[in-house]
Amino acid sequence: MKGAPITVKCDCGQVQYVAYGEMWECPTCGRRWNTEQIPAEEYWGIMREAKRQRLLMMGVSVTIAISFALLALVMGPAAWGFAPIVIGAWFLLLMPRWRRKLRIQARSLPRWQLRPE
Repeated sequence: MKGAPITVKCDCGQVQYVAYGEMWECPTCGRRWNTEQIPAEEYWGIMREAKRQRLLMMGVSVTIAISFALLALVMGPAAWGFAPIVIGAWFLLLMPRWRRKLRIQARSLPRWQLRPE
């Protein structure tokens, strides 16, 4: 599983997005930053939780799609009248709540202070 990039901010003001486990040398001041200073268990735990959240939402969407398809088989073309309601509920009710939950989780994530090597 590929992890999300880590934002490394050098003391001189340079910012770089670095993959976990890689080193970055600041082109301005020459400091070297190693992302392996971040505990692997914490980092990959966060990545697993993010993947779990995405899979959960995909599962909900597939469940809704299958339910709607079954409804269309039973009701015929009249079921298409429900499509705007289902899509509207998805985009106006479910997705904003999910995004809000993810933002709250993201704000509570740990912040690591890397030291130049």
